Amino acid sequence: MCQQMAEGTRWMRCGHFQRHLVVAIMDCNTTRCERSVYHPRGCRLPTCAKNFGQEIQKDVDRVDEYCFACRAAQERAARGR
Repeated sequence: MCQQMAEGTRWMRCGHFQRHLVVAIMDCNTTRCERSVYHPRGCRLPTCAKNFGQEIQKDVDRVDEYCFACRAAQERAARGR
């Protein structure tokens, strides 16, 4: 499967990645992936991969904090919700 290469922020306390930008597509060079330039036009095989594989994440900055979603969940838990 082809993969997207993304740049973003890594939240160090929870480990989550916040994507800012997809900077490249890594082509898997297979005829059985619909995202590849080698996939034949007009192919209708249901076995071909339709989605990108696991994203390649490049940290452009690291923040020693929890991400926004984790902080919100912690606040809700502290309020008893």
